[in-house]
Amino acid sequence: MKKIGCMFLLLGFFGCRPSYNALDTVPVLDITKYAGIWYEIARLPNSFERKLECVTATYSLRDDGKIKVVNKGHLISNHAEVKEITGVAWVPDKKAPAKLKVSFFRPFAGKYWVLDLNDDYTCAMVGDPSRKYFWILSKKRTIDEGMYNTLLEKAIQKGFDIQKIIKVKQVCDKE
Repeated sequence: MKKIGCMFLLLGFFGCRPSYNALDTVPVLDITKYAGIWYEIARLPNSFERKLECVTATYSLRDDGKIKVVNKGHLISNHAEVKEITGVAWVPDKKAPAKLKVSFFRPFAGKYWVLDLNDDYTCAMVGDPSRKYFWILSKKRTIDEGMYNTLLEKAIQKGFDIQKIIKVKQVCDKE
């Protein structure tokens, strides 16, 4: 009887997990073109970037085929103070090159999915299938307002709640 009770408990736990609609990514991602400094244009609020602006993410290829990730941001209250963290990203399934995993604290890893990317690899939309995390990134400090609005529309179509979106300031005094 104990085994059956435990089985129902496990089924109940896994059965109650939230379900999400499928989330399409870009079909092709060339990591060598994607590498470089990306400026965070907008994001959904998250705990690890709270109180930061002038946020960047720098991606570079490692010798082992993985990607070095360096996230950096300036404190809003004191631009001279910079918060920085280094992690690693990788493609777990070569058939889905835009569905990366990223880890800043081993063994924990999050999903980093490239949802939209322009042809010249200068503007991207990134998120995860839970729709909890979302970013608009650019290789320049700013993007055209038309492009920004287009990406927000695409985010809505993909099921992201953009009502809480934060536009990230990209001009800091002490850079």
